[in-house]
Amino acid sequence: MYKTMIKKDSVLKSYEIAKERYAEIGVNVDLALEQLQKITISLHCWQADDVTGFEKSQNLGGGGIQATGNYPGKARNIDEVRLDIEKVMSLVGGKHRLNLHEIYGDFGDKIVDRDQVEPKHFKSWMEWGKEKNIKLDFNSTSFGHVKSGDLTLANPDKGIRDFWIEHTKRCRAISEEMGKFQNDPCLMNIWIHDGSKDMTVNRLKYRSLLNESLDEIFKTEYKNMRDALESKLFGIALESYTVGSHDFYLGYGVKKQKMVTLDMGHFHLSENIADKISAMLLFLPELMIHVSRPVRWDSDHVVILNDDLSELAKEIIRANALDRTHVALDFFDASINRIGAYVLGIKATQKAFLQALLEPITKLREYEANSQYFERLALLEESKSLPWNAVWDYFCLKNNIAVGENYINDIQQYEKEVTSKRF
Repeated sequence: MYKTMIKKDSVLKSYEIAKERYAEIGVNVDLALEQLQKITISLHCWQADDVTGFEKSQNLGGGGIQATGNYPGKARNIDEVRLDIEKVMSLVGGKHRLNLHEIYGDFGDKIVDRDQVEPKHFKSWMEWGKEKNIKLDFNSTSFGHVKSGDLTLANPDKGIRDFWIEHTKRCRAISEEMGKFQNDPCLMNIWIHDGSKDMTVNRLKYRSLLNESLDEIFKTEYKNMRDALESKLFGIALESYTVGSHDFYLGYGVKKQKMVTLDMGHFHLSENIADKISAMLLFLPELMIHVSRPVRWDSDHVVILNDDLSELAKEIIRANALDRTHVALDFFDASINRIGAYVLGIKATQKAFLQALLEPITKLREYEANSQYFERLALLEESKSLPWNAVWDYFCLKNNIAVGENYINDIQQYEKEVTSKRF
């Protein structure tokens, strides 16, 4: 008890000093904390079980997606996924959402093909979310199926194409019911792996088919869900051509005023998606951000507080776009403790937003307006070493969660008592 009180006292003292330091450069720390508390992150259910899902038919994997590693203790069923998510939520500050893929439906012992899925298969998820005060988001699932192949919504075979059109229509209907049930719009993301391993001479043909499929899918208007379209640079075994490229979805999103999803791992490594925020928000109603960490390629490593993430958060705050951007995690690392991976990713994302909210933006804009570029650069550099970490510790304390590295012990204990017993 004595050590705990000393720790709390130390956090409070450091916070007061930090608050005073930030006030000197015109930053309201209380306001920054208030804003951070309201930022919701949509957790990806697929980190808990390595993108396996609960279909009774064999999940074939593939389709441009792959989880690597064999760390023990992955969730094996719907109850274990929920238990793990609840544990993660208890270790982080703020209120967050859960992002479900269609293959995570509560199918019981029945084989339900993807063109037959219905809202009833997610009724228990909706009830669980209401009980735990967790809002749900959704994704259609085009990979890991006998009809996936290289092409789904862009497939020249009308039978296969219609199968995936029906699947996506049904996913939108499920999202609508989720949004209605939770009295908050369900955000549904559409990502398909469609592409070619080697060179193709039919780029326009496949994109024309995808355009037609999407037009058919979006014929029904809904009030309680919102659509998002996610591009990709390439998929596994589909390295040479992607039908749903960034240019394609950007054009389609502007035309139909649909949300476009920017995944941090879905672009050339030299690209910084932070630069795309301000350009796209001029022409689109909202953006979805998938926070990930590519290493050499879209390898979905656990998110850490690096320059790319910091710049992304800063651009969202600088653009005053918190109410027009939706943040979701998207990584699946099976090589480390999966609960730890979740918590690391959430905390890193929150830290990036806290740093952005503590930026002395008023003074920086004043320098820029006056062409005082040395002063602007100097203040940006000094901001990097301001005591934001003391504010972060206070945020944790205020949310009644472990301060600093103390959460590691909680995860180790959960592994000892729960996940290590899964065989």
